[in-house]
Amino acid sequence: MHGSSHLLNWILWMPFIGVLGNLLIPGSKKNAIRYWSLINTAITFILTLVLYKNFDTSVAGMQEAYNFSIPWIKQFNIFYTVGVDGISLPMIILTGLLFFLCILSSWTVEKSVKGYFSLFLFLQASVFGVFLSLDFFLFYVFWEVMLIPMFFLIGIWGGENKEYAAVKFFLYTFFGSILMLVGMVALYYAKGKGVDAFNILALSGGQFTDLKLSMFGSEFSFDKLFFVFMFIGFAIKVPVFPFHTWLPHAHVQAPTAVSVILAGVLLKMGTYGFLRIAYPIFPSASVYFADAIAWLGLVNVIYGAFCAMAQTDVKKLVAYSSVSHMGFVMLGLAAMTTQGMNGAVLQMFNHGTSTAMMFLLIGILYERSHHRYIVRPDGSKGFGGLYTQLPKFSIVFIIAMFASMGLPGLSGFISEALIFLGIYERYTTITVLALIGLLLGAAYLLWMFKRMFFGDVIEECKSYTDMNAREIAYMLPLCVAVIVFGIYPAPILNMMKASVGSLVKLLGTY
Repeated sequence: MHGSSHLLNWILWMPFIGVLGNLLIPGSKKNAIRYWSLINTAITFILTLVLYKNFDTSVAGMQEAYNFSIPWIKQFNIFYTVGVDGISLPMIILTGLLFFLCILSSWTVEKSVKGYFSLFLFLQASVFGVFLSLDFFLFYVFWEVMLIPMFFLIGIWGGENKEYAAVKFFLYTFFGSILMLVGMVALYYAKGKGVDAFNILALSGGQFTDLKLSMFGSEFSFDKLFFVFMFIGFAIKVPVFPFHTWLPHAHVQAPTAVSVILAGVLLKMGTYGFLRIAYPIFPSASVYFADAIAWLGLVNVIYGAFCAMAQTDVKKLVAYSSVSHMGFVMLGLAAMTTQGMNGAVLQMFNHGTSTAMMFLLIGILYERSHHRYIVRPDGSKGFGGLYTQLPKFSIVFIIAMFASMGLPGLSGFISEALIFLGIYERYTTITVLALIGLLLGAAYLLWMFKRMFFGDVIEECKSYTDMNAREIAYMLPLCVAVIVFGIYPAPILNMMKASVGSLVKLLGTY
């Protein structure tokens, strides 16, 4: 074992060290807690970059140098196994970056600072756990543990309707997790309870294709039944229509930084689950259900866009745009072609940066105005003429908005283009219909921009101040990412192409 095999452990456990440090600092020393959390997330982010620097892009499977495995619960063959490949690495870097920027953006949180930052770091550790786990049981533990900090962050620091949103988020996700748990237990027995019964890599490859299962007095295909179970578990997280109704509530009520993590990282855990678990373990069922996944993706794209158009609350508008954009990821996953899958993983990363920008900007605006109405309930304008009042803010907003819209030269365009390239031959009708979603996306974003930023300056907007140095500091890295990966997406595509290629090859044999 050389040093690099512990790098993943450091990335995974660093936030926990941060939590412990926060617990030792007295609650009255708010700034000490903030700075400690910031330094902690900065170190974690640097570690993810070290991982990227030493990553071998030619290897399709897990990177040998970083694999780490020790027995955890011996009698059930449960191991603590972590590893990284080209599908998880972009997500790990994204997680490291967004949590660091979110700590910076949370500087103004005054309500029980110690609890907030401790839960936030705890959330980061559990997210890393999901992306790094190669043992299904370990994956499941992190997947579930993540609900706890999220529940409290929404339920304590959220908006006026926060308890309802937190409970709904918890129950929905928990329901999906229960289906996953049944599937995990079934796989454990199907694999003969052996040494690798929970090993995600050992379960992969389509060995359960012809297995039958009797339940409720009739025979089922093991493969298809448990693919559906896994699918629903992950689909709730994405969220795929009709499992999406928890998302707008959770987003609107959550504090800014929590919305950013929810849209930027947590939704991606759902699509990551397909790529890491549902597809490799049940490849023939994945191919069998591909049409259904594609149609669901299309519904997401168009339905999410129409819902976004109807919103008067700017945060809800961006929340529904996430539903729409994650539909494109689903389309890429349904394509099962190299371009489509690469586009999907790239879109997971790019949507993480552009959506994070949108939510952070709405948070900055909310701190000035204490409301989020494009149009107030009484029909008067909520914002107007912001462009003349807040020029720096407006420029960053324009970059974020065009990246979300998929304007060429910004990151959203490349990933959506790849998805369309990958899906066109197989689902021509769906491709053409999905373009309507792109058009609607441009419509609701530009319409919102026009109403908020142009026109006469409303009286109350005259007191707003432009972005300060700290706010510029956490928006800048995202601006750079959106522009750089829009013009030159090769670094991310090179990371994943070998891993995605081998998954496409596996799916192609069915």
